Amino acid sequence: MSRGQKQIRDYSRIRLIVVCGVFFLFWASLWVRAAHLQIVQGPRLAEQALRQHLALETDRGRRGAIVDRNGQLLAKSVEFASVYANPKDVKNPDEAAQALSKVLGEPLKDLTRKLHGRGSFVYLDRRVNDRVAAQVRALNIPGVHVAPEFGRSYPNKQMAGQLLGFVGYDDQGLEGLEKHFEAYLAGKKAKYVVQRDASGRRLYLDAQGREMANADGAEIRLTIDSQIQFFAEEALAKAVTENRGKAGICIVVHVKSAEILAWANYPFFNPNGGDNPDPKAGRNRLALDVLEPGSTMKPILIAAALQEKVIRPETQYNCEKGQWNFYNIATIRDTHPYDVISVDKILRWSSNIGAAKIGLDLGAHKLHAYFDRVGFGQPTGLPLPGEAKGLMRPVSAWSKLDLATCSFGQGIGVTPVQLAQAFHVIANNGVKKPLRLVMDPPQDSSFWPETRVFDPQVAKTVQLMMRDVVEAEKGTGVKAHIDGLELGGKTGTAQKARARGGYGDKYLANFVGFVPAVDPEYMVLVMVDEPEPNHYGGVVAAPAMREVALKSLSYLGRLPESVKMQQADKGPAPAPVRASDVAEALGVAFPPMNIAVDGAEVPNLVGMPLRKAAEILAGKGVVPTLKGSGLVVGKQNPAPGAHWDAVNKEPFTIWLAKAS
Repeated sequence: MSRGQKQIRDYSRIRLIVVCGVFFLFWASLWVRAAHLQIVQGPRLAEQALRQHLALETDRGRRGAIVDRNGQLLAKSVEFASVYANPKDVKNPDEAAQALSKVLGEPLKDLTRKLHGRGSFVYLDRRVNDRVAAQVRALNIPGVHVAPEFGRSYPNKQMAGQLLGFVGYDDQGLEGLEKHFEAYLAGKKAKYVVQRDASGRRLYLDAQGREMANADGAEIRLTIDSQIQFFAEEALAKAVTENRGKAGICIVVHVKSAEILAWANYPFFNPNGGDNPDPKAGRNRLALDVLEPGSTMKPILIAAALQEKVIRPETQYNCEKGQWNFYNIATIRDTHPYDVISVDKILRWSSNIGAAKIGLDLGAHKLHAYFDRVGFGQPTGLPLPGEAKGLMRPVSAWSKLDLATCSFGQGIGVTPVQLAQAFHVIANNGVKKPLRLVMDPPQDSSFWPETRVFDPQVAKTVQLMMRDVVEAEKGTGVKAHIDGLELGGKTGTAQKARARGGYGDKYLANFVGFVPAVDPEYMVLVMVDEPEPNHYGGVVAAPAMREVALKSLSYLGRLPESVKMQQADKGPAPAPVRASDVAEALGVAFPPMNIAVDGAEVPNLVGMPLRKAAEILAGKGVVPTLKGSGLVVGKQNPAPGAHWDAVNKEPFTIWLAKAS
């Protein structure tokens, strides 16, 4: 072997050794680096990865529903879509803002400002519709997301709107029952882990899941009956508009249970928003307005005087022929020139002079004490945010004139619900029992334990006197009379005080009714503020009370047969039917009644009330198509006698007609 060949072989070996050494060093460095990353930096890097790819997010459960006593929804939570962004993850804020502005309809400068922010979360738009949400998702902009959130819906619009109140954008109760029961209704916060990719897109939830059902708020069940609430609102709106009044209230109470069945304020207020430009429409007048009750105070006065044995029903008082110069301080007047009349006629004909003289005989301390016992000057204890306590000065500040005027309802301020509470004492045979507005959760009655204020005989005596107000000749409440049924009541026509002092030419017309008059089962209070031109409670408020009572009794199936016969002679009785009764019968908003539908042939529905016809169809699972307007069925297709299978071939159509 030549010397040259030997040198070449030696260089090849050197090159092989060098290459092997380089590879060895490379792999050794990789192992050292891997060991450093795994052992030395491993915990820190794992924590960084966890922060980048796993995020702990917080969500809130659905707000609890509010339902009436029969389970009908009054307020519910519905799911909306909201668009939000993490500005730190948005790579090109200007382009993103331009694209989003076209979809969301928001000003470009506002979106640009939000996307250039330094925070990690910002809302771009809230409660968008499904179409807009889908368009935002299609843009696929990193850092911009669409998330569900809950908002409040009131399916019956203005029904009991002031009582229910409303919630804000963050689903927090701001007024009414929504505010009072915020802790009970509000959904609980729930935390869950989300895994995301490098673009921040959500991949899946961890094994903990998203158990939002346990985070939902609790349901509130009211004592309100939606159908009676509808009757009260309908009659109240009619009374206010026909008499050109400014506002009105109506409350219906079941006497034995003290449960409030209707709580109506007018003008109406729709918590969904958009229908009431006047913010005063949301005022819960029943609990917040402090008013002088006027002559509706007289039954309370007479009950107190009877309890103290100061008077008897036949006790006579000189009513000064309608005008009494009270110690040369003021003149007290009656609407008629009554002479000497008995106590029962003082109530029946509503004599201010007679009431003032009874009050003077009773005395300031005793009258003030009974006012306190029936609940004047203190909140009722109902779950009503901001409830007024009324205005009743201490007895030490009463003059003789104050005593006289308070006896017929001037110089003292009460809320309508306080007045209802006071009359409930008389209706409940003298026992003061706290009114109830909520069935579940149960109310704490320790605020007002049941106490006896008047003896049963005293309460029944006043009930009989109130019966004469409606049933006796020349009674001031005869317009509340229902043929075949004895009602009791008391009218009130309170002259309103001026802001600068004294009394003006504006009045508050009110009427409290008992159904029936003795041992009443229901109580109805109606007030109309500033009616014109007639301002008497017996003319303005009593007819509304009558309408509420008649329709409610018919709906409840409590009309005596004699009343039904009387109504039959006059024509169809006011039926508890409205357009939404179809939805009620079919279970859209009201649970349907269980009605057995026998036979394979379509029955004859012509002439039936709409509600009854809808119930029959609901029994077959049929949703009818309605045409026209009215409350009874005028025509139907398929025709009577057709096989039910015909409904599968064409829709069941009902043409409505007005009741004859």
